[in-house]
Amino acid sequence: MNYKLSNRKWMVATLLLFVALVVYITVYPPKSTAAETLAVVNGVKIDKEQLYKTVLASSGAQTVNSMIEKELIRQEAVKAGVQVQPADLDKELATLKLNFPSEAEFNQALAANGLTLDSLKEEMMPQVMMQKILEPQVTVSDDEIKQYYDANLETLKIAEQVKASHILVATKEEADAILADLKNGADFAKIAQEKSQDEGSKENGGDLGFFGRGTMEAPFETAAFSLKVGSLSDVVSTDSGFHIIKVTDHKDASTPTLEDKKTEIHDKLVSQKVSEMSSTWLNQKKSEATIENYLSKGAAS
Repeated sequence: MNYKLSNRKWMVATLLLFVALVVYITVYPPKSTAAETLAVVNGVKIDKEQLYKTVLASSGAQTVNSMIEKELIRQEAVKAGVQVQPADLDKELATLKLNFPSEAEFNQALAANGLTLDSLKEEMMPQVMMQKILEPQVTVSDDEIKQYYDANLETLKIAEQVKASHILVATKEEADAILADLKNGADFAKIAQEKSQDEGSKENGGDLGFFGRGTMEAPFETAAFSLKVGSLSDVVSTDSGFHIIKVTDHKDASTPTLEDKKTEIHDKLVSQKVSEMSSTWLNQKKSEATIENYLSKGAAS
């Protein structure tokens, strides 16, 4: 089960490692008198200076501009007395996770894009700073919340969900043996950590979190939604391999009230308004700041 990140915020985060390289060679450019060889192709050397020039030409200007914007945001946060606390980053992280049907899919998306929670939070920092600067300028009325609730009620409804754990292996023979061990009292989470091939869930004992219909492959979904809480499936075959599934919780479909969703809708509308303001605000701060971009000057000359 492989997952890709689709939200625009994630697209920025996926560039983290590449940006780190660009930043390093921008600050510490190689000395042409002692170019370090990075690769050799049919006897022809590719050295660090060539890498430096190539990266600067392709992404240097964009990266430096991003660094300028981050520094401006940091300075404005200091002026405004804004400090980002771990709870602020956790809240933003929770908002991002809403784009994924389950915790396991979120974790697999991180892994698929070469990210960790720490590196993702680092990339989120300027955005959270800007939100905290601009949020006091935003108001959301009860009428706006009610209008949003009425217009989006169908999407706010909570579909039936199950919470399940699974163990994924490559062969039916291994799955059959594991299932036999589980029926004899073996610990599901421990076996998942030791033997499951699902890198996104194995460390959590195979826990996939809650998910609705239409999320998993059809055989997996059919089995999971047919199980009672606490029961094990037979071996289930999908394109990913062979699974043993254990359902650990179940939620019936429900329709939340306006009061249930009031805080969530308020926060969403605040975020939307902040997002609409942010580009104009940042451009204004750029126009007011004294910025000397030597990379762009060098490109112009």
